[in-house]
Amino acid sequence: MNAMADPLSMFDVKGKTALITGASGAFGMVAARVLAGAGCNLVLVAGNQEALDAIATECRDIGAAVTAVNTRPTDEDTCAALVQAAADAYGTLDILVVASGMNKVALINDMAPETFTSVMDANVTQSWLLARAAAGQMKAQGQGGKIVLVSSARGLLGHPAGYTAYCASKSAVDGITKALGCELGPTGITVNAIAPTVFRSPLTAWMFEDTEEAQKVRAGFLSRVPKGRLGEPEDLAGPLLFLSSRASDFYTGHILYADGGYTAG
Repeated sequence: MNAMADPLSMFDVKGKTALITGASGAFGMVAARVLAGAGCNLVLVAGNQEALDAIATECRDIGAAVTAVNTRPTDEDTCAALVQAAADAYGTLDILVVASGMNKVALINDMAPETFTSVMDANVTQSWLLARAAAGQMKAQGQGGKIVLVSSARGLLGHPAGYTAYCASKSAVDGITKALGCELGPTGITVNAIAPTVFRSPLTAWMFEDTEEAQKVRAGFLSRVPKGRLGEPEDLAGPLLFLSSRASDFYTGHILYADGGYTAG
């Protein structure tokens, strides 16, 4: 059917296979719930077995077919095996969402070089390895595909409180997104990134509280956010579905800021 006559069909991902790493984390859980609800087959990957089991059960209850893999995508062989697991389980890999990663905060003279390296490995090298493995499978299938990386507003903006590793890593994710968007564009594979600012999660829950410290931090942050609030998980759902569906077929190498206008001013 003509997309103009049935525009919602452009967002239809029912029956597609999605591989989500970091599936037990804040963004990974959003991705799992959204794509499960949209009818995808899922391969969920996380290092925390208990949390992985919980999100896998939740997605199965929604009605999705789920393969859960308790591992971390730390090396080439593991990333290749995860892509193969998706192809073996469901016959194809259509969507990759790299939601795994980490942040370790310390001022530069207090941060050990190995700490800096660990953040870069988790956020940059693993994104590159997963995209590499997925791109090989998608190219072999010959039907294009969707690769969605997770960046941050900190890939564009600095931070005064010990974020050198994190900011550098997310800037590198932006670079990978743009370079692969150019490289893979002719194959029909799109590569884009979602770049949130602060949104509600177990790690940021304290910022939403009514304590004096939270109110002070929140006020300073919100002075830069035109929308006047912090982010909610639902704010990431729409961008993810867009970038995972054919609605975004003409978008690649793009960094989508889910930030309430934070990076605009």
